[in-house]
Amino acid sequence: MDSIHQSLARQGLIRPQQNRLIGGVCAGIGRRFGIGPWTARILFVLLLMVVPGSQLLIYPALWILMPAEH
Repeated sequence: MDSIHQSLARQGLIRPQQNRLIGGVCAGIGRRFGIGPWTARILFVLLLMVVPGSQLLIYPALWILMPAEH
């Protein structure tokens, strides 16, 4: 699990302490791609609408896999 956390951290996917609503996943994705957290949240929801129910798997998985900012 540490190697996954380190790999995601090297890629810039880290859940920040600020701008979190639930777990900080969308805020981290937004920070990584240089967009605002609300824009990232809206895009995340729109993308997950393509495969209904996927948000029940993808968000918790990213929450577990993305390291938290210290």
